[in-house]
Amino acid sequence: MRNLCVLSLFISLCFFLPGAAAVHEADVIVYGGTSAGVTAAVQVAKMGKSVILVCPEKHLGGLTSGGLGFTDVGNKHIIGGLARDFYHRIWQHYDQPEAWNWQKKSEYGDKGQGTRATDNALRTMWIFEPHVAEATFEAMIADAKVTVVRDAWLNRDAGVKKVDGAIRSITLLNGDTYTGKAFIDATYEGDLMAVAGVSYFVGREGNEVYDEKYNGSHPEILHHKHWFAKDIDPYVIPGDPASGLLPRISAEAPTPSGKGDKRMQAYCFRMCLSNVAENRVPFPKPEGYDPAQYELVVRVFDSGWREHFEKFDPIPNHKTDTNNHGPFSTDNIGMNYDYPEASYERRAEIIAEHEQYQKGYMYFIANDPRIPKDVQKAVKQWGLAKDEFVDNGNWPYQLYIREARRMVSDVTVTEHDCLGKRKTNRPIGMGAYTMDSHNTLRYVTPEGFVQNEGDLGVGVPGPYGIDYGAIVPKKNECTNLLVPVCLSASHIAFGSIRMEPVFMILGQSAATAAVMSIDEETTVQGLDYEQLRAQLLKDGQQLE
Repeated sequence: MRNLCVLSLFISLCFFLPGAAAVHEADVIVYGGTSAGVTAAVQVAKMGKSVILVCPEKHLGGLTSGGLGFTDVGNKHIIGGLARDFYHRIWQHYDQPEAWNWQKKSEYGDKGQGTRATDNALRTMWIFEPHVAEATFEAMIADAKVTVVRDAWLNRDAGVKKVDGAIRSITLLNGDTYTGKAFIDATYEGDLMAVAGVSYFVGREGNEVYDEKYNGSHPEILHHKHWFAKDIDPYVIPGDPASGLLPRISAEAPTPSGKGDKRMQAYCFRMCLSNVAENRVPFPKPEGYDPAQYELVVRVFDSGWREHFEKFDPIPNHKTDTNNHGPFSTDNIGMNYDYPEASYERRAEIIAEHEQYQKGYMYFIANDPRIPKDVQKAVKQWGLAKDEFVDNGNWPYQLYIREARRMVSDVTVTEHDCLGKRKTNRPIGMGAYTMDSHNTLRYVTPEGFVQNEGDLGVGVPGPYGIDYGAIVPKKNECTNLLVPVCLSASHIAFGSIRMEPVFMILGQSAATAAVMSIDEETTVQGLDYEQLRAQLLKDGQQLE
């Protein structure tokens, strides 16, 4: 609950602190300190324009520095430009002996993880510790001499001033105003885009919207082993529906197959764990801990399930990037539906509830006597990494916002693009990952057993282009805004695009377009693509 209290106090102070509000000006204002926000700001500076990176966050890098160190991309050869520079800097760090304080370099890297971790031919490294990623982003910002404003929250009631369809300024909760010629929304939530009056969608479209096969609900598809492979009773008293459902099971039925709804794929924290005794913090018992919330996982283990450690992905120095795995795990299914459009206060409540749930889950597994002894003994070898997230109780700063708002523009990336069935006319970057969604609902089947819905994975045949039109709004809605994270894509296509390296790529491309639109004195929609393409290729972006 600490995060909720801190954020609530901050928001309150923003409204009542005395003093005159300040006005700041730059050619480009980037809102959001995600990996896309960093590459966007750095690219603007490299192209000779003034830029201010305005961040609600204190720590730069979003999920890349927030625990996702086991990089998902699908094909690393699509990564160019500043994104590749980031992974090259990671390689440079781990090429130094002093980087290996808890593990010998020879025990990692080319052993076990192979080129998934280190590609010496390309001088890149794709797997890393959170604090190393954050330091790398900070170095990129410092080298480019980018001005960064932190703990800076957009006023979502009246914080965007538009004139003739173009944003002229944004105003924060503390009253400070930032004026610019072009703006980039690099947040996971798409707050600037929304306040600017740009169309967006939340949830899963039905297949009929874009003539797709894999969008919407698909209760008949079970993927990734994130489902109940054996029949497990959902009721407090097994066999007795009158006793009520166990916690974390919904009484709602899944949406019919292929139909759309407002459900969101589950969020979680990507924990960084350590099994080095000197660098291990025992899993803490969270405030308000309720073991009844985890009764279902006892039944999962009792069914014989033993895959708990399959997503303890190893990163350097005997640490992990730990992700959701299994039918009941770190994904907090069904508890985030209102997050994308929620107020700051409500989002803080959701984040705090996710933290309490996940901390409680780990504490339960490590300590409850009903957990099988073999599992518990193995879990007790792990704990939070003491040297990560040191000012946040060793807990990740960033909740994994797998999906929030998605812009609706004149061009929408769909499964047809990801599956190579449609040519991309104006590529500004590439994706290559499986079209992937996590679960959205845990429910009771007609047969009376618990099951999950929403986990879907459809492989793509190869890298595909992401069209420039997907990151610019409709011209009649805003003419100087670019949206590289909450871009225009269907739910299932976004499941492939939503990889952190792709966000970095799109952040750089958005910044390039912003600068060129200023130089050409045109709208972002009116920018000549061939000129943009030439600059992107010059800067090392991979477009084909």
